[in-house]
Amino acid sequence: MLRQIDMDSDEFKQELEKTQRFADKVCKSFGFVYHPNEDVNEGVLMGLTRHKLLYGRRFCPCFMVIEANGKFKSADGRICPCKPALEVEIPSEGKCHCGIFCTPEYAQQNS
Repeated sequence: MLRQIDMDSDEFKQELEKTQRFADKVCKSFGFVYHPNEDVNEGVLMGLTRHKLLYGRRFCPCFMVIEANGKFKSADGRICPCKPALEVEIPSEGKCHCGIFCTPEYAQQNS
C-alpha cells in the first residue's frame, strides 16, 4: 500500500527543492528551457517530487506507474527525462509530453 504524501511537509518541500535542481540540470545539460506557463512547470515538478517520494524514482507524472514483481515501473518506461521526450517529442514538437522541457524556440513562440 502506498503511503500518503503531505505536500505541506518538510519532507515534500525538501524533495521539491531537489527536483527543481534536477530539472535545472536537465535544462542546462540539453539546452532546454522551461515551459512559458508556470502552472505547467509547477504541476510537473510536484508530480515528479511525489513520484520520487512514493516510488523512489522521478517517473513521468503524466503516465501510469505500475507494480510488477514487487517493483514499481512506469507503464511506458518514462523516467524523467525520458527517452521518448529526448529523441522524438522535443526535437519534433519543441516540448516533452509533460510540457516542462522545451526548446527555446517553442517557449518563445508560446509565451
